[in-house]
Amino acid sequence: MKAIIQRVKCSSVIVNEKIISEIKNGLLVFLGIEKNDIQNNAIILANKIINLRIFSDSMDKMNLSVKDISGEIMVISQFTLCTDTTKSGNRPSFSNAEFPEKAEQIYKFFIDELKKIYIRDKIKSGLFAAYMNITLINDGPVTILLEK
Repeated sequence: MKAIIQRVKCSSVIVNEKIISEIKNGLLVFLGIEKNDIQNNAIILANKIINLRIFSDSMDKMNLSVKDISGEIMVISQFTLCTDTTKSGNRPSFSNAEFPEKAEQIYKFFIDELKKIYIRDKIKSGLFAAYMNITLINDGPVTILLEK
């Protein structure tokens, strides 16, 4: 399981030219589910993200978590994080990505886990397997790669 976490001032998800979800100050999480990922990986990653200290405190040090600032979290499924580019050639392979049915189950479990350990109304998401346009204002920029 891979996650790209971006600290954002705001983010929105657009499907069919309509905003379906949006957040203000918080985290934008792109989540890639790989073959052999299990629910326990989602639990560990959700806890790590909630407690990741990447927001500035009063001394301008990255010392606060999303929960410390009462921020919001947007989760977007992104199978392209699971690419294999080790082979010769320029076309990435997506063979490491989990099959959509199982990936969607783990994706939804991950979101439910975030809602269990944080404020339910502050967790938003995109639409699994949809073509989405994601807008964001990256704060910093701060971008973190997490793998479990």
